[in-house]
Amino acid sequence: MSCLGFRIWDNRGLPNRCLPIVTRSTPSTTSSTLSKSATSAGLPDLRASEAAIKAQVEQILHEAQSQGASAAEVAVGEDVGLGVSVRMGELENVEFNQDRGFGITAYIGQQKGSASTSDSSPQAVAETVAKALQIAKHTQPDEYSGLADAALMPDSLPDLDLYHPWALTADAAQEMALESEAAGLAVDGRVSNSDGAQASTQLQCRVYGNSHGFVGSYVSTRHGLSCVLIARDDAGMQRDHWYTVARASQDLEAAADVGRTAAERALQRLSPRKVPTGKYPVVFSPQMSAGLVGHVISALSGSAVYRKSSFLHDKLGQLALSEHLNIIEQPRLARQLGSASFDGDGVATWDKSFVANGVVENFLLSTYSAKRLGMQTTGNAGGVHNVTLTGTTKPIADLIGQVKNGLYVTELMGQGVNGVTGDYSRGAAGFWIENGEISYPVDEITIAGNLLQMMTNIPYIGDDLDVRGNMRTPSVLIEEMMVAGS
Repeated sequence: MSCLGFRIWDNRGLPNRCLPIVTRSTPSTTSSTLSKSATSAGLPDLRASEAAIKAQVEQILHEAQSQGASAAEVAVGEDVGLGVSVRMGELENVEFNQDRGFGITAYIGQQKGSASTSDSSPQAVAETVAKALQIAKHTQPDEYSGLADAALMPDSLPDLDLYHPWALTADAAQEMALESEAAGLAVDGRVSNSDGAQASTQLQCRVYGNSHGFVGSYVSTRHGLSCVLIARDDAGMQRDHWYTVARASQDLEAAADVGRTAAERALQRLSPRKVPTGKYPVVFSPQMSAGLVGHVISALSGSAVYRKSSFLHDKLGQLALSEHLNIIEQPRLARQLGSASFDGDGVATWDKSFVANGVVENFLLSTYSAKRLGMQTTGNAGGVHNVTLTGTTKPIADLIGQVKNGLYVTELMGQGVNGVTGDYSRGAAGFWIENGEISYPVDEITIAGNLLQMMTNIPYIGDDLDVRGNMRTPSVLIEEMMVAGS
């Protein structure tokens, strides 16, 4: 399928609709580069060290108790990876990383102390435990401090299919990045420069244990490819990018398709115009609407709620989003980037709604913040896992088609978001919509509103759900925002 026109991209780079500007063919989901790259990279298999780390966690917990801790918990993270970046046909950087860190928290009653080390020798561990206890002795007792209830720990850990090692060599990663960049530069003569392409593979091992006797672990992988290209015409230069990321290498988009998508997105932004200042409907692309949901999640976090530093701190059981909208969490989805069986407190994760039919159902609670609020933990110590925005959905073409004059946002700049009041003001770029059609690119504009008002004025969301991260969102139509242009 090809088309002369502007394309609204879905999460895989597939066009949802053709509108007047560029040419593109549907990308394939396999790549010869991927199979050619599957040679030994020399990265260690973290499954081999997982059991040893768990045993070491048990030893650390025993050490803490032998030194007088009434309770203790240990979190260990090991990361191994390879990343290769190129620019304009030349190798720019090869980076190999291998890191391991131990975070040890010791309790003396309700006094708490924490210390960390990257040295796993018995002497270093003993010294780190001693430091944590020394800190605990100098802290004030906190009635909310302590481990999560033992009954909340998982009895067993399901296989979430998160570990798919990719035997990617530095040479093969370089070849893939070069292929992506070259494909983008070949799309059009106006694509004359590059900010580079990068291919990477990362392996992670996470272990958590506490003196209740729970020790849980999982290993995971994350592979990715990205490309950033620059297009030029008489009006100046524009830059845009595309990327693909997955737990398994076979789920990545083809390298050449990533480059071509980056090039076409940059071309679409050439010769931007100004827009008249006024109040208009605004459509956030899936990548930008993830930020909107992220602001809501931050406002629902327990620490912001008990400090009353959130515009949603008093909204439990009340309407905070449009009545058709839901924000759900599914922590145990197989093979997804945000999946985990337990949180940072060792509490088992489960499916839940933070917002259901527009009404706030749950705050985002760790053990500590839950105790502060007189509530139960939601298994979210350390953050959320696979959060998805759902609601009344329209095809993206129809969503744009109902906008007479408005803005389609593809880039946001600045940090003008007040989490206490919900006031929202950010620089933006994207495309102007006229009579339900994408008309021309725009930049150097500001959009403003209030998050509570914005989120309760969303009549529809799109069908273009982006699942490339922990925050899974489609396009979102906000009925009215202030747009400051010329």
